[in-house]
Amino acid sequence: MLHRERMMAREKVFCIGFHKTGTSTLAEALRHLGYRVTGPNGVRDPDIEHSMLPMARQLVTRFDAFQDNPWPILYREMDDENPDSKFILTIRSSESWINSQVKHFGYHETPMRRWIYGQGCPQGNESLYMDRYERHNREVREYFKGRPDDLLVLRLANGDGWSKLCPFLGMDIPDIAFPHENKASDREKKMNVFVRSKEAAKSITRRCSRRLTRWRG
Repeated sequence: MLHRERMMAREKVFCIGFHKTGTSTLAEALRHLGYRVTGPNGVRDPDIEHSMLPMARQLVTRFDAFQDNPWPILYREMDDENPDSKFILTIRSSESWINSQVKHFGYHETPMRRWIYGQGCPQGNESLYMDRYERHNREVREYFKGRPDDLLVLRLANGDGWSKLCPFLGMDIPDIAFPHENKASDREKKMNVFVRSKEAAKSITRRCSRRLTRWRG
């Protein structure tokens, strides 16, 4: 009954933890709960600094929950424009976060990261990225100070899951395991499968080529 009522009058949920803090996992959990989730958005928009707010306002009319960039940067505006919304800050240790950033993104640049951090890639800019990450987490907590019903802090890497998320949202805890998306081990497994498939395709191509050569000869 509680779930049905919440479906009929659903508040917006803004996931405002920086990427690589479990944003994909949280998005999948919210989808399990019936939320329409979007994000990241506008990552490669060269004019993201100016286009983000119009884009965000348009997306808010179409979705229930918002995760990854640019949503962490917009929590003040979204709080002001969407009363009674819920905000979720996912965090992890600064060291594990920057290691994940460097491993995942390296020297690859995007306009979004350039706008957020001042430099488009984490490799070689570790201190700059960590300072921005830590400052964001401090500012979010200070902004929502005294509003425990509006902000939930989740440490997914430490085991936080349904037992914290569902009561915060006023939802029943589902009878399924809490998801864990985009783990490094999962990415490595997918990459290994891709590499093996590519090698197998090359082997088949070589065998076919040799047979075709013998047939022509």
